[in-house]
Amino acid sequence: MKLLVLGGVLLAATVGIAQAQDLAEGEKSFRKCGPCHAVGEDARNKIGPVLNGLDGRKSGTVAEYSYSEANKKADITWGAATFKDYIQNPMQKMPGTKMAFAGIRNDKEIGDLWAYLAQFKADGSKK
Repeated sequence: MKLLVLGGVLLAATVGIAQAQDLAEGEKSFRKCGPCHAVGEDARNKIGPVLNGLDGRKSGTVAEYSYSEANKKADITWGAATFKDYIQNPMQKMPGTKMAFAGIRNDKEIGDLWAYLAQFKADGSKK
């Protein structure tokens, strides 16, 4: 019985490690976003808004960025689940958005990208 429990614990730990988010891979994935978005202490709005402080932020609220009406009216508070749902197909999730991006459908890449973005506080410093 003890061996069975130990085996289950080891299996769970291995699965957790395999699914751990990779910040370096998230940063690499962010290169797809970089032409339109910025993060970090020197980030400025570009074609898209700055993504600093994204975790917990309501959509359409970055100062000095001209959002679409669709984005301003969206009732989204960004978190891991809402980001995953949105980034798979932004134009389908929010019809009328200015974000013309085909999306990311790979769950591991989405998780890595979210982990990378979520580490930035509103001032661009890392948590």
